[in-house]
Amino acid sequence: MQFTGSILNQYVKNTFHLNDTRVLLNDVIDENGSVPTLNQNKLILTMINIQKETLKPFNVRFKTMENGNFAHNAPVERYNLAMMVSSHFDDYAESLKFLNASILFFQAHPSIDATNYANLPKGIKKLDYEIDTISYHEMFNLWSAMGAKYRPSCIYKVRLMTLDPAEFSAFEPAVTTVSKVVAPQ
Repeated sequence: MQFTGSILNQYVKNTFHLNDTRVLLNDVIDENGSVPTLNQNKLILTMINIQKETLKPFNVRFKTMENGNFAHNAPVERYNLAMMVSSHFDDYAESLKFLNASILFFQAHPSIDATNYANLPKGIKKLDYEIDTISYHEMFNLWSAMGAKYRPSCIYKVRLMTLDPAEFSAFEPAVTTVSKVVAPQ
């Protein structure tokens, strides 16, 4: 989320020739139910959900070592994040302008990896962004659940965030010979 906020902020600054930060990772509403003053005149990125990817090809528990043996490793887990981009500007037209800029950014950069962003955080191989079209009622329920009044916003899925603990729990020797066992008669 921090990396996404950083690159989106740089895009917004370049697009509108700004010097100050316009993208912030923050809650839409703080613990006492008020809008944080930090959110004023900013695009706010808020993580609203995490889903574990349960497809079996990602659940590999053995790694082949250089010597041919095998290591039991903690499973690599992949997650999809639901991220809301909301525009909190005093002027409604500014809110729409900045939200539009964020949509254009993710449209132009639907997939980010080290080939186009060398500063991608260690451990993340790729980030895929996909707009999540939810219904009016779902959006209303989301804003109500947060205890906030609606602001111009959209939801993105950040697909397949990989978390690899890279820890081994045991080692198994490779099979090097095959013996034929004869059963007694």
